[in-house]
Amino acid sequence: MGAIEREGYVFEVEFSQISKTAAIHVHNKGNFVAELTFPFAGNEPTLQQIEGKIEEFLRA
Repeated sequence: MGAIEREGYVFEVEFSQISKTAAIHVHNKGNFVAELTFPFAGNEPTLQQIEGKIEEFLRA
């Protein structure tokens, strides 16, 4: 998965199939801002899960 850019933030997704956890690393102007973690089922997190976490972050 590639990086997602929204509202000046860059969201980079990584996940572990073994532990079934995903993390979205949030950066702004090259600086680390936050790590958003969540569980998933299947081989990888769905785009809906990823988009949902990004939307939650941007609304906060």
